[in-house]
Amino acid sequence: MSLAIDGLVSGLDTTTMITSLMKIEAVPQTLLKNKVTSTQNYITALQALNTKVASLGELATKTAKPESLQLLTATTSAPSVTAKTATGAVQGGVEFLVDTLAQSQQTVSPVLSEWMDQPPVLTFVGKDGTRTEVTAASRSLDDVVKAVNASGAGVSATKVDAGGGSFRIQFTATETGVTGGFDVYRGAQGGAPKAKDLLTASGGVTVRAAQDAKVTLWAGTAAARSVTSSTNTFDGLLTGVAVTVSEVSTKPISVTVGRDDAGIAGVAKSLVDGLNAIFTSVENQTKVSSTTNSAGNTVTTGGVFSGDSTVRDVDQRLLSAATMPVDGRSPSSIGISITKTGTIQYDADRFAAALKDDPAGTQAMLSEIASRVSTAATASSDKYTGQITMKITGQQSEVRVLGDQVEAWDRRLETRRTTLERTYAALEVALSRLNSQSSWLSGQLASLNSGSSA
Repeated sequence: MSLAIDGLVSGLDTTTMITSLMKIEAVPQTLLKNKVTSTQNYITALQALNTKVASLGELATKTAKPESLQLLTATTSAPSVTAKTATGAVQGGVEFLVDTLAQSQQTVSPVLSEWMDQPPVLTFVGKDGTRTEVTAASRSLDDVVKAVNASGAGVSATKVDAGGGSFRIQFTATETGVTGGFDVYRGAQGGAPKAKDLLTASGGVTVRAAQDAKVTLWAGTAAARSVTSSTNTFDGLLTGVAVTVSEVSTKPISVTVGRDDAGIAGVAKSLVDGLNAIFTSVENQTKVSSTTNSAGNTVTTGGVFSGDSTVRDVDQRLLSAATMPVDGRSPSSIGISITKTGTIQYDADRFAAALKDDPAGTQAMLSEIASRVSTAATASSDKYTGQITMKITGQQSEVRVLGDQVEAWDRRLETRRTTLERTYAALEVALSRLNSQSSWLSGQLASLNSGSSA
């Protein structure tokens, strides 16, 4: 609560005077607040760097695992066949003919304007003997279609215009292959289904039979072997390879599984890109910049990491992990080399050549580099003992201490302002009293002078 009279007697602008004095008094607190802001900015930058280093550590750990570099890819000799490798795939190949493609059964009803039976009941029997009885709300073909589609019988129904105001209901298996086939009967079927109740016995037609996809391995030889699948994808032709066919063939089609050089090169590039993202970030936040202020003077400002030994140590540790020799051999021999700016250059052509000439040696070197980077990154970013993590924790503690000091200064400054306001208020009161005394004395003197004259 303000106690200032603000120049009631003295005519002084005490509020402005107190405000000016408080600005001077608050200089130490302002310096503390600036320190809090700069420290928080530093913490934010460290946290961003820590996130990048941790992500690099995860990538490097994954890259260091043997299976991450033992990549395989599958190629085919025909566009109508595709192949995709999975875990467990091995190098090799196979040839086959595509004899048939998988298809779903499709059966249509006779030409109808409404369903034939009352009540409108149908029974679907799958190839495994599973029975599903469906009862429609009415003989309306729309109600029959709705009931079938809601039944979960493994069959979908569609009303198709047959001309002349009549329709057929088309029943289609929801799964391809022989196992998705079905029989549809009119009415409920207790006990053994009756052949006379088959929909096809009442004018219905199976327009497409359920069929498995089939391929023949080593066709035309004594070793010929047929393999079937309920879908057009075969998982057992080659270990760990899914082969999908889309056309029948008259000539053998080959599927070959070989080393995925492009994939391995991509792993190497990703590792280098992750490292360079960190190096570039550190460089940008370490630079010293110069600007000209309003007075025309040059002001030099260091980056948030300028002169920071922790960040410099992390940067150097990662750089050494990526570029130091492996068993006396420089990483530059596989296209990973240091540049004059302190980043890493990835030479795709050189890596491809090294992988072609010495696959095992190139993969081993890349794995060792990744392992060293993983170790360096973990030492820097571990959530408990990481060098950057501990630095962040220390800085956060400092911010808390500085915050306490700022709060203490708030109380100190509030007390100081109150003291100043009371002091100036007391000054005004004292001046008021002096003015009153002066007026009284002047009156007394005036009366004495008047008496003397008489």
